[in-house]
Parts: sequence; C-alpha cells; structure tokens
Amino acid sequence: MGAEANITGLTRGGTLWTPLFVTALDEHKCIGCGRCFKVCPRDVLTIVQRALDDVDLDDDDDDDDDDSDNSFMTLSNALDCIGCEACSRVCPKACFTHEALPVAA
Repeated sequence: MGAEANITGLTRGGTLWTPLFVTALDEHKCIGCGRCFKVCPRDVLTIVQRALDDVDLDDDDDDDDDDSDNSFMTLSNALDCIGCEACSRVCPKACFTHEALPVAA
C-alpha cells in the first residue's frame, strides 16, 4: 500500500486546497476569551470552567481586558472541524495545532 493521500478540496475558483484540521488545543495557554468559539462554524469547541485551585489569583498579565482566567476552551467535537483555521487566526495566545489529515478509510 502506498502513502495515504491527504484530504483536499477545491475553491469556488477551482484551485486545489488542503484543509488543515485542528488536532490539538493547549488548554494551559488558553485564556478563555471565547474568540475561537465565536468564529467556529461547526461547534468544535466548548468553554470549560477551571477548577478554583487551577486559577492563578496573582496573575498580573492584564494585556487584554476580555481575558477570562477562570475558563478555557477544549476540543469537544474535533471530528466536525472543516479545516478553515478561523480559530487560529483569532487566538491571541496561539493555542491551536493544525495538520493536513489523510482521507479516512
């Protein structure tokens, strides 16, 4: 058997396109701002409340007013990802990892 081909598609103009699907989310870097949740067209993400003992109450990193240290995003439906990478484009902390994936057998 040869190498597996990655999933590809065509743009409306007929250009070949290889989607990069979300494969990981670094929950420790996530600030829970919700930007990725708002732009995801497929409900791939869910916001989760941190346990109180996981919250750093002395965090002086106030570089963004809408950061929420008491929550973070998690991948709840990763198989629904369409590979648009909208989540990565809006993430201020670069929490996401994306990869081209092979066609499922």
